[in-house]
Amino acid sequence: MAKFVSEKIRMKSSARLAAVQATYMIAYSQLPVDEVIKDFVNGEVGRYVIADKADGGEEAVAVEPMDAKYFEKLVRGVHADKEQLEKSLNLFLTSGRSLERCDGTLQALLLCAMYEIANTNDVDTKVIIQEYVDMAYAFFSKNEPKMVNALLDQIAKQIRE
Repeated sequence: MAKFVSEKIRMKSSARLAAVQATYMIAYSQLPVDEVIKDFVNGEVGRYVIADKADGGEEAVAVEPMDAKYFEKLVRGVHADKEQLEKSLNLFLTSGRSLERCDGTLQALLLCAMYEIANTNDVDTKVIIQEYVDMAYAFFSKNEPKMVNALLDQIAKQIRE
């Protein structure tokens, strides 16, 4: 039973990562949402990530299988609610910062996280926040992960409590 549960958790984690990638792709490639979803679900896109090797080089590493339904729910939800999600995120960002001024990957990450916090009551908020903070550490090395943590914690307290 424990193996099944951990497999489901890993599949949801992979769905989150793919949703951030797909959200970014939709925003910057102008591809239709249905096409991007199909490409991810069919494994034509998002099957590998670049990982650092011990010798300082990089290598392509296969991504864990994802929960395709959860992935599609996140991507379609973000796309459908994008304008409202952006407005809400801008309200939470500190003065002098706006979502538009954030890196595109960070925008996609925050949109997916905000959508998931606001629309999935079956996943603990701390789990959602930790997943996106971990993702921020994978993508960024400066202050972004700390900002993601603080921002999502603030959002969760307002939305979920």
